[in-house]
Amino acid sequence: MHHNRLSIASLLAATVSTIAATSAAAETFTLRIGAGHPNGPAAYVADVANVFVPEVVRRVAEETDHEIEFVEGYGGAIAGVAETLEAVQNGILDIGAYCICFEPAKLFLHNFPYYAPFGPQDSADEMRAVRAVYDQVPWLTEQFSSEYGQELLGLHGWDNYHLGTTDPWETVDDLQGVKIGGAGPNLPWLEFAGAIPVQSTLPDGYLSLQTGVYNGWLMFPSAYLGFKFHEPAPYYTLIGFGAMGVNALTVNERSMARLPEEVQAIIREVGQLYETQAGETLNARQASGMAGLREAGATITELSQEARAGWAASLASFPSQQAADADGRGMPGSEVMAAYLEAVAATGYEWPYEYSLD
Repeated sequence: MHHNRLSIASLLAATVSTIAATSAAAETFTLRIGAGHPNGPAAYVADVANVFVPEVVRRVAEETDHEIEFVEGYGGAIAGVAETLEAVQNGILDIGAYCICFEPAKLFLHNFPYYAPFGPQDSADEMRAVRAVYDQVPWLTEQFSSEYGQELLGLHGWDNYHLGTTDPWETVDDLQGVKIGGAGPNLPWLEFAGAIPVQSTLPDGYLSLQTGVYNGWLMFPSAYLGFKFHEPAPYYTLIGFGAMGVNALTVNERSMARLPEEVQAIIREVGQLYETQAGETLNARQASGMAGLREAGATITELSQEARAGWAASLASFPSQQAADADGRGMPGSEVMAAYLEAVAATGYEWPYEYSLD
């Protein structure tokens, strides 16, 4: 009997050590990663494909016994622009990159840069300011986890927004009654000009401009060129609504928990790298986008400083209105907007009109 107990104990010990050895053994993990926008015209997606994916693959192979393989699905191959948050939440995607602008209800407060337009023209300044707000108000990061089952790996953005139109215009009054497309949270910018805002997405833009569904687009030069909007709408006016740090790269928490800790650590570190280089990428895209539009023969003009200041002043109540709206939804709206205005001021940027929260 005594001998029998010993052999059971040794058998158990052997089994435990085998399990331990197996879990430590080299494994290949497959992760599905995607975005609604295509890789190329959208800088935040290009950085997923060209920075995040290869760097995670390289580091996991070099620094651990494991390997990561990515199944990449950009341009809506797995989930569209307005479906990516949900696709990560329900595990259709393990990792997703998306513009927060397409989640105006679920991520209402994360759209805070849109609520204070005419902000930093430089994307690196904008990304620093947005990161400062996330660091100051942890609720922003926590909401991804508490409500949507995902972890924020890194932020990204859009370069400086301007306005492209099918017809030339000179004064802001000329935009009265003109239908202009945009992503959503930026459409209120148009109300001052008396333009008619139309909710749309980049993949629909070309045909809609061509067929007169609308006659303009609020868009930064990199995508205006990348999506060839200058063909149906060759008039590009530099307004400087600002760079917007409103894109997120997130991972499903269950997917993350399945990975060895050392692999998780690398994914988090590369997520930080994705974010820290975003401003530089976006500034380069702004420059190459402008050069490309000139080369393609677009007509480029610049709105006067007076008109710009007038436009910004017309939106004086917008930041506090959106902050109050968020407060009413049980979100720290006033705290976030105040932190953002402060963070922008800390970059040394001077607003054409100084917003204040009532």
